[in-house]
Amino acid sequence: MAQIFMGLSQTGSWGCFDEFNRISIEVLSVVSSQVKYVLDALKEQKINPNKNMFMFGEEEIALKGTVGFFITMNPGYAGRTELPENLKALFRSCAMVVPDIVLICENMLMSEGFNTAKDLSKKFMTLYDLSKSLLSKQTHYDWGLRAVKSVLRQAGKLKRAEPDVIEDKILMRALRDFNWPKIIVDDRSIFLGLINDLFPGIEAEPQTDMVFFKDVSDNTKKAGLQAEDLFVTKCVNFAEILEVRHSCFIIGNPGCGKTAVW
Repeated sequence: MAQIFMGLSQTGSWGCFDEFNRISIEVLSVVSSQVKYVLDALKEQKINPNKNMFMFGEEEIALKGTVGFFITMNPGYAGRTELPENLKALFRSCAMVVPDIVLICENMLMSEGFNTAKDLSKKFMTLYDLSKSLLSKQTHYDWGLRAVKSVLRQAGKLKRAEPDVIEDKILMRALRDFNWPKIIVDDRSIFLGLINDLFPGIEAEPQTDMVFFKDVSDNTKKAGLQAEDLFVTKCVNFAEILEVRHSCFIIGNPGCGKTAVW
């Protein structure tokens, strides 16, 4: 930490220390004296603009007045510590609030070309809120903002591909098809029930890239494996997810075909 502070002071750079309160309390109490060296030197420089050197502990180093320290914290999490008072006094606090995901969802739908974005955003977040509370707790389930953005991008892609199809149908298909591969078997009936309740009377066959489906089938046979429909569908699902995700995990019991799908 001392090396970082010294480097920032001599270059006049800004440093943002993310998740600062993950550092143990013993280290933080030492860090507070290091930050204070720099802040005291900046105060002296304001009084005497020609003072460009200062003592950082036992070492004299240069000081550029543009130097700045910023920290971010997530209080109340496991493994986080409360900042000691002498360190807290050296930083200006700023409170954050939970984002309004419905509003973010509405804006993103509008930017993707949806005209009924206000109503659709409410349906979207109702589905995710209910899924979070009614489906089982799985480590790979994600009903937060990051997951919302991925599905909205997928919905926008479907909208541009079929601009004349009703918007409820497009969003329903995006929500169902994009989330389906990650929903475990025990939760699927509940998830489909939620979709049908939120989009009553709307039916849409899952869209599959049949050219790719045939390519996977052919290559499966060439590899000496059985081109069973469920297996080929899993390969297609995986390819579709990689279009909207930078990375993902393939999970399941040993022998269920994870390596073959990959």
